[in-house]
Amino acid sequence: MRDQPPYPPPPEDVLEIGAPEQFAALSHPLRQRLLFALGHRPATTSQLAAQLDGKKGNVAHHLKVLREAGLVHIAGTRQVRGGTEQYYQRTARQMVVAEPQAAGTAAMFAAVAQELDRSPAETHLTLRHLRLSPAKARELGETLAQLVDEAEEHAEDQPVHGVLVALYQQARPTSATSSA
Repeated sequence: MRDQPPYPPPPEDVLEIGAPEQFAALSHPLRQRLLFALGHRPATTSQLAAQLDGKKGNVAHHLKVLREAGLVHIAGTRQVRGGTEQYYQRTARQMVVAEPQAAGTAAMFAAVAQELDRSPAETHLTLRHLRLSPAKARELGETLAQLVDEAEEHAEDQPVHGVLVALYQQARPTSATSSA
């Protein structure tokens, strides 16, 4: 098969994001979408450009930034008529941002918004604010993480669905805004 990479699927591991170059790499929506696209199987620059409706040179530039930040790597190569094709792969199946930074978070939300806009199926998006004790918030966070981690994947011929989980505590209003 011409479009199948010549190596096994990525390992089941977790990468914690924390280095400045990683946050810089995550601060662009196309790089977020590239990471989404590489979530299940390695791909070449040409395959990614076609999948994301982008220009090959632009995709190559953003892959280089992701590679330099340690978020993707070259997982294999294959000789083709015009030279050598490189297959890119995420360095981890799951990437966890322990202390999110505004630019990376904004880019991730922008990338998710683009994915939602392009979705051919009905989407589900809910924002709800709850009053929770610290213990209940921790319990909810653990339950959500477990639910996502334990979701069973189906065969490769099934569509890919994105799941974004966020649990955060709202900042309290400052005295200047609460007295107005």
